[in-house]
Amino acid sequence: MDSIKVFAPATVANVACGFDIFGFAVDAPGDEVIISKRDDSKIVITKISGEDGKLTLDPQKNAVTVPVITYLKKLGLAQGFNVELHKKMPLGSGLGSSSASSVAGVFAVNELLGRPVPVKDLLPYAMEGERIACGAAHADNVAPALMGGFVVIRSYSPLDFFNVPTPQELFVTIVHPDIEVNTKDARYILRNEVSMKNTIAQMGNVAGMIAGLMQSDYDLIARSMVDFIIEPVRSILIPEFWEVKNAALEAGALGCSISGAGPSVFAFSRGQETAEKVSMAMKTAFEKASIHCNAYVSGVNTQGPKVLN
Repeated sequence: MDSIKVFAPATVANVACGFDIFGFAVDAPGDEVIISKRDDSKIVITKISGEDGKLTLDPQKNAVTVPVITYLKKLGLAQGFNVELHKKMPLGSGLGSSSASSVAGVFAVNELLGRPVPVKDLLPYAMEGERIACGAAHADNVAPALMGGFVVIRSYSPLDFFNVPTPQELFVTIVHPDIEVNTKDARYILRNEVSMKNTIAQMGNVAGMIAGLMQSDYDLIARSMVDFIIEPVRSILIPEFWEVKNAALEAGALGCSISGAGPSVFAFSRGQETAEKVSMAMKTAFEKASIHCNAYVSGVNTQGPKVLN
């Protein structure tokens, strides 16, 4: 096989109470790559679509190719590749756009080379794409994009992560307003110190979220979707956030919070029908303020990246 097309999914990171340690994959949107072997050792980005010319073609500075370069260097391989990146999701959306590109690229190359590295072990390479994109090699988007499902990052040093099973009826609504929040800015405004009271409350919700997911306890999931630390600060960057959140809850959502650094907002619901109602309510709340938005309804994507025909 000399060429391959791969899809990697968008992700929701933090999931309310789990800043930098929780993330899960969704069915849509996502990114696609087409990667072909070359007869030399060069890595060449031949085409990028869907990003209005905002991304560089320099393979040393693009999140889709930096993981590939790191991977090849680690394995001592001199194989070259042509890379096409097709962005199927907005940049700066809070949906792991750079993570989807990073995962798609390194996963595709690993497949083309006959899978010399187990998929789970591709994570450190994919994280290098995050370092290029936002200045920090965080795994809360990359890990679920690579592994699928709901992922917990237990530790970064050493890197330790695992999947948590999710209830079959758990659906997510994601609404992306037509505004941009820079991930670096969203991290900059966070407080360096957190009160003991809020830390204890947040730890309780983290534990409650994991237990709720594993036991299919939707009420416990709902009670645990409270963020005492990040949401109160980052919500300032998202116009109409509280109106959108209240609309989601009134429509039957289990809970609602910011997806990653924002501006996308997500909500959990029990059942697809409720998730669709929540989607309409959230969109309406944004549109009342003349903010155009796109909405997606999905189950939790347990597959992660996939090879496309």
